[in-house]
Amino acid sequence: MTASRDVAYPTVRRMKFGFDAQPATTRYFADGSIVFSHLVAILSAIFPPGEDIFVRSVRRYTEVIDDPDLKKRVTGFIGQEKTHGLQHRELNEQLVAMGYPTPWFEYLLGSTERMEKFLDRQYPSPDRLVKLRHFFLGFTVAAEHFTAVWAENILRSPEIQAMMSDPEIKHLLNWHSLEELEHKSVAFDVYRAVGVPESTRIRWMRFAQNFGIPILVLFSWLSIATTDVEGRRQPVRILKETVAMLRNPMWKGFYGAMTPFRRPGFHPAQVDTTELVTFWQQELFGTKGQLAGHLR
Repeated sequence: MTASRDVAYPTVRRMKFGFDAQPATTRYFADGSIVFSHLVAILSAIFPPGEDIFVRSVRRYTEVIDDPDLKKRVTGFIGQEKTHGLQHRELNEQLVAMGYPTPWFEYLLGSTERMEKFLDRQYPSPDRLVKLRHFFLGFTVAAEHFTAVWAENILRSPEIQAMMSDPEIKHLLNWHSLEELEHKSVAFDVYRAVGVPESTRIRWMRFAQNFGIPILVLFSWLSIATTDVEGRRQPVRILKETVAMLRNPMWKGFYGAMTPFRRPGFHPAQVDTTELVTFWQQELFGTKGQLAGHLR
């Protein structure tokens, strides 16, 4: 698979959102919703260790990839993902100040890093522990499709744009969403180049499709139950907001958008987001782009 099927090589943008210099904003920054705000905080918490898993699972195979175009795309993918992790960690510090338990969730997912680093030191060759490494690469490919669908919904929906009352959090989510679409095919093409069976990614997608959103809702409730006194006192509101959140445009058509991924022969480029990406590249980073001043 060549890079010609993508919009371009992923562009690594060094960003500065200034979360460390901003006072804490209104706690329920996502449309005034307790549940939706906790969900966004959890997503931000799991992004840094999640991005690290993606980077490690792809970088292991850089030496065995022969296609120079794919190598260049992998470099861009790694640069974008590492930058996402850095910026979300800055946001997470602000979310902690606002009362969200982001370190708990980051630590939970970060446990895989400790295991992987130990195994990589003991068995540095990609020819060792093949099934385990394919397991992580399959997880990355499925998760990249999950986040690409999520990103497309965010960028297509004026309603979601209006829900984000904090402008810097909104800017970060839009930038992150754009770059998820820019590199959505990279991990998939590494997966194919390495020759991992299609069945591995399909099993992972079945899991993501059926359990991804329920797990996020469960984590949101856990976050509220353990750290949010106001939320714990309003169980009826929490239930109503949960239903409303699941009906909002962020998740519209989510289950159906996962289904094509489970078909043999599927490729992310078959979901054409070229016009959407081009629009947001200009909207965010054009001459008068919303984030032109955020570039370092």
